[in-house]
Amino acid sequence: MRDTTQAQLLKAGLDPDEVQRIVANALREDLGPDRLDVTSVATIPEHQVDTADLIAREAGVLAGLAVAELVFELAGPGAEVTVHAADGDTVARGDVLATITGPTRTLLSAERTALNLLCRMSGVATHTRRWVEQLAGTKALVLDTRKTTPGLRPLEKYAVRAAGGTNKRMGLYDVAMIKDNHKLAAGSVTAAYDLVRANFPDVPVQVEVTTLAEAQEAVAAGATFLLCDNMSPQLLREVVAAVGDRAELEATGGLTLQVAAEYAATGVDYLSVGALTHSSPIVDIALDLRARK
Repeated sequence: MRDTTQAQLLKAGLDPDEVQRIVANALREDLGPDRLDVTSVATIPEHQVDTADLIAREAGVLAGLAVAELVFELAGPGAEVTVHAADGDTVARGDVLATITGPTRTLLSAERTALNLLCRMSGVATHTRRWVEQLAGTKALVLDTRKTTPGLRPLEKYAVRAAGGTNKRMGLYDVAMIKDNHKLAAGSVTAAYDLVRANFPDVPVQVEVTTLAEAQEAVAAGATFLLCDNMSPQLLREVVAAVGDRAELEATGGLTLQVAAEYAATGVDYLSVGALTHSSPIVDIALDLRARK
């Protein structure tokens, strides 16, 4: 990996080694064990060099340029990428996002892998930006969840950040979240909370609650972060009034852009939206070879 690429990934808060593994696996999926693009090998001379542009086919918010650049870097030697935009930028149809010059076989062998990642990440960023804009002027922030594409979590969560959203926990290891099944297994909200605190005293704890009584019990047990699941705006206002001065409150469950402002107005601190990562449509981006002179 080039030093410049590594620096870009680090600046984005991404682990370069982890991203390299993701990209390498994606290339292996496309090129197979022999790293072979049979069509390009058959139709393009080995030493032919061309220039191609990454072009937005529709408007959106960009995320993943450094990841796409790494795809071309790992696909074969000799590709040079010049970027014309930055992650987090709003782009319009027809905008040239980057230019790549290098062996034509490499450009075409890397094309789909680079686009799969770039289009996916930009789709997440575009969806997230809509939520950020919808919540502007309120104190509520939009959070992502663990409902991510297997293997792509760090990239999808980065796309959320690039668009102005906020990451929640990265996995089961960094934050304890006591949900319904944990409460049932432990016997109660209080019992579950006490067990987590006893076994992992330094790990942040969030407690899922579905009623005002559960919210009050969780705060009485010591919880300072509540996940208010599938509550109506009226019930959320009651929870905010009862415990909002003692705990951060997150609304979740069935939230849409159409009701975002109504839920934010209840006074909760966060709205978590699994759809940011599990249901965002891609942004259409293409790789176009320039005509040969």
